[in-house]
Amino acid sequence: MNFPILSVITFLPFAAAIIMLMMPANRKTEVRGVALATAALDLLLAGWVYLQYLLGHLTGYQFIETYNWLPALGISLKFGVDGMSAPLVLLTGIVMFTGVLISWGDFDEERHLSAGIQDRPREFFAFLFLLAGGVFGVFVSLDLFMLFFFYEIAVFPMYLLISIWGWVKTREYAAMKLTLYLFIGSVVALVGALVMYWTQYQNTGILSFDMIQMESAGFSASFQYIWFLPVFLGFAVLGGIWPFHNWSPDGHVAAPTAVSMFHAGVLMKLGAFAALRVGIMLLPEGAKQWAWLIMIFAGVAVVYGAFIAFVQTDLKYMIGFSSVSHMGLVVLGVSTLNHDGLVGAGVQMFSHGVMTALFFAITGMIYDRSHTRQIPELGGMMKALPFAGFGFIIGGLVSMGMPGFSGFVAEFPIFMGVWGRQWLVAVIASISIIITATYIMIAIRRVFFGPMPEKLEGHISPITALDKIAIFTLCSCMVLIGIFPAVMVPMVETGVENILRLLGGA
Repeated sequence: MNFPILSVITFLPFAAAIIMLMMPANRKTEVRGVALATAALDLLLAGWVYLQYLLGHLTGYQFIETYNWLPALGISLKFGVDGMSAPLVLLTGIVMFTGVLISWGDFDEERHLSAGIQDRPREFFAFLFLLAGGVFGVFVSLDLFMLFFFYEIAVFPMYLLISIWGWVKTREYAAMKLTLYLFIGSVVALVGALVMYWTQYQNTGILSFDMIQMESAGFSASFQYIWFLPVFLGFAVLGGIWPFHNWSPDGHVAAPTAVSMFHAGVLMKLGAFAALRVGIMLLPEGAKQWAWLIMIFAGVAVVYGAFIAFVQTDLKYMIGFSSVSHMGLVVLGVSTLNHDGLVGAGVQMFSHGVMTALFFAITGMIYDRSHTRQIPELGGMMKALPFAGFGFIIGGLVSMGMPGFSGFVAEFPIFMGVWGRQWLVAVIASISIIITATYIMIAIRRVFFGPMPEKLEGHISPITALDKIAIFTLCSCMVLIGIFPAVMVPMVETGVENILRLLGGA
């Protein structure tokens, strides 16, 4: 396999962003066309990588590409995917494609369809694709320096996307809060990474940021005990881990729809993945030493996030705190350091990414037509937007962990893994299942059923064909994995095998 497919997947969004910025500002339709074509091609390439990995039943890193960049410092552009990262590359492609569809814009100005991005779509899609390229880069990087490089690229555009195109009432506050939290977290993790780089040089005499080489760098147990928490928590801030989660719901609410989809659907997975890839896989003894603390943080996030989501009246805030709860499940699975928990965490990252992208997409459709996200002010949307209502219900069933959907395939092994490690945490965390089911069913009943408020009667326009394609695409993923878990679980297990090997069979 000589074709550099991972490089193409990663750099294609950057190239498209440059092309779009060079296009005339008034050529909005052409800009959208370039964005859609690029997103569709990236999705096809990501799907090809996923299928080739799955069908090959391969273990370890595949599609490896290495390009020396600064050999004197041991920095190279080294790409590859394993069973944990390949699904996340596909997830990024799916969210990127559906995000472009959702942001397309008006088809009929006389009917006042205000969905999509109307203000400077050229710059919006360019920044969105810079973000996407950074996310792809993190998921495929096997060089620690380049992982940080792409990590920062993924974080920076969020500030501009929220502060320029976000909700006017809170966008500047939310954008700055998000950026400060994430940059502080990444700086803490960077300090730990640089110490690891220098310590590896002292141990081996080789200057290298190659993470595969770092896995056998011989870090002492005391070194790992000290540096595991700064590295893991520094990245996990982006994963929304409690008590460093406060930036996340505000960021969700202020962001435009496609950015909310990226934020909750992909960026939070980026934080959890980097914490796993750098923290646990490079510092396994530190992970075993501090797993109990990570499990406590994650358990609190699961239950706390569910309770706070339950009392929200703003639909976006409800989904935002729900994401804190569901990402808590990811970290909870990771903290078990056992097969079931890690497999569940891997599938949950994909499942939650698709589910929350769907939730935010449909919430954006409702807000664009009703100009409110307040649950008490909504009602009867199933009659006006039946396709959206059907999609929200499927997302709700996934969120509740119902059998037959991807949420069950992910959450059941997580709770089995936690039970095997600490049964009391599993019992306490299971409270979130009841709370989640409660607020999801209440939201569905109030928003989509019952009488529509008089002020909304006759003002709710149908969703567009592109909106329907986006909803169908996201729903299909969750149903497919729920009915046929074999399309993802065996792949994730190959990634887990390598993690368990590094943990010494923990």
